[in-house]
Amino acid sequence: MSHRPASSALSRFKVLDLTRVRAGPTCVRQLADWGADVIKIEVPETEGGGEGLGGPREGSDFQNLHRGKRAISLNLKSAEGVEILHRLVKWTDVLVENYRPDVKHRLKIDYETLSAINPRLIYGSISGFGQSGPYAVRPGFDQIAQGMGGLMSITGLPGNGPVRVGIPIADLSAGIFCATGILVALLEREVSGKGQWVQTSLLEAQIFMLDFQNARWLMDGEVPKQAGNNHPTSIPTGVFKTSDGYINIAVAGQAIWERFCKAIEATDWLEEPDYKTPKLRSTNRDKLNAVIEARIKQASSKHWVDALNKAGVPAGPIYNMDEVFADPQVRHLELVEKIHSTLRGDTQMVGQPVTLSRTPSRLTSSPPNAGEHTDEVLRELGYDTGTIAGFHKNGVV
Repeated sequence: MSHRPASSALSRFKVLDLTRVRAGPTCVRQLADWGADVIKIEVPETEGGGEGLGGPREGSDFQNLHRGKRAISLNLKSAEGVEILHRLVKWTDVLVENYRPDVKHRLKIDYETLSAINPRLIYGSISGFGQSGPYAVRPGFDQIAQGMGGLMSITGLPGNGPVRVGIPIADLSAGIFCATGILVALLEREVSGKGQWVQTSLLEAQIFMLDFQNARWLMDGEVPKQAGNNHPTSIPTGVFKTSDGYINIAVAGQAIWERFCKAIEATDWLEEPDYKTPKLRSTNRDKLNAVIEARIKQASSKHWVDALNKAGVPAGPIYNMDEVFADPQVRHLELVEKIHSTLRGDTQMVGQPVTLSRTPSRLTSSPPNAGEHTDEVLRELGYDTGTIAGFHKNGVV
């Protein structure tokens, strides 16, 4: 299969994918979904390839992360394998990896080595804690970054101890930030003609994602605490029980507070001394939440979501995953795309959440089988049939 770009936006760029698990593949998926020709490099099965980190190839996780790529097997422990990689580097625009620093140098795939081969190379690295410093050689893991980055200290109900977020947010955000850095470096290369090293880590990404909480500490010296389902500053904002479930309500600012009280037929609250100002509503949050819930429990989730939105008060249901994709607005946005997987048959995946008017992203190819495009890519590099056969025989590919 020759490259079938998912978009024309990045179709002129070639990317080498040496990543595993989640953060790195998330980065490269961004590039593949916008049309880059991605070559996924994996260990030959005879050298310990196969399922490994990232789960089974036919699993939903692997399929979701590695769509739109071509795949070759390459033994980087062999001199010939390294020579093939170096030839690939001469031919490529971007390389993304998430190896430990010592492993990169041992395999001769570090930035210094590869940028000498191709000075225009954009080299993307994702690590647990950074490429240098006292924790550089520690193994990285999403939940560790959630804890060290402060997220778990503000997540969960007050007094119940730290809680991890339900998604691997450090992995995902590090991958997206790395992809953003690579795109910035590609833009800069158009001016300078030179490549550069793009680095991020799970820890850096997690700290950045705390945004206003880290600003509260750095600027005001305030250590944010757990607030459960309550918003830390906009009050009352949180989860409220209805007669048949739960909904989110967001009341930010005085104008919305007034609309909210009218919508739920509680205009007497507008004169209640404890609720007169945002500061008073914050001080008396628990009391206010209790009276709101007593009122909200009298009708269904749909009733309140419809009534509050009609009144200009932000409110929404709290869905299970099946309900998410049944929602009419989600259907209208056409986030779900159908694709044919060689391992799973016809399947569905969530496409890019960004729409470009001229060069949209549309999924075109499922994740490749292990080593599926090895011979194809080697021919594109100029190797002849006999040489390729020798590589197979000697375990190079």
